[in-house]
Amino acid sequence: QVQLVESGGGLVQAGGSLRLSCAASGRTFSIVGMGWFRQAPGKEREFVAAISWNGGSTYYAGSVKGRFTISRDNAKNTVYLQMNSLKPEDTAVYYCAAARVPGRFIMGHMRPDAYDYWGQGTQVSVSS
Repeated sequence: QVQLVESGGGLVQAGGSLRLSCAASGRTFSIVGMGWFRQAPGKEREFVAAISWNGGSTYYAGSVKGRFTISRDNAKNTVYLQMNSLKPEDTAVYYCAAARVPGRFIMGHMRPDAYDYWGQGTQVSVSS
């Protein structure tokens, strides 16, 4: 099992920045990739960004590309999401997820079903 704990959410004005962290514990050697998803009220969970655990390949949703940056610190078993130029439409609960099946992650990193473990979520609110 892998446990994921997110932190760093909060309230920020439009144009501001936040950095989310996701600390992994447990059987972290089984992780092949990690991702961030978000879910706004009344909407489906959507992909934000993902990163492979060893190769460092990164993937972004079109709506955040150029504004958000995903990174990892393997020594700390932590993945980060640096969010700049935040917009009110970025308001959502942000979830961290970990994948343990390489093929599923490579082919489907934008889908929630590619991931095996999820954090509890952290609220990000952006005011206009």
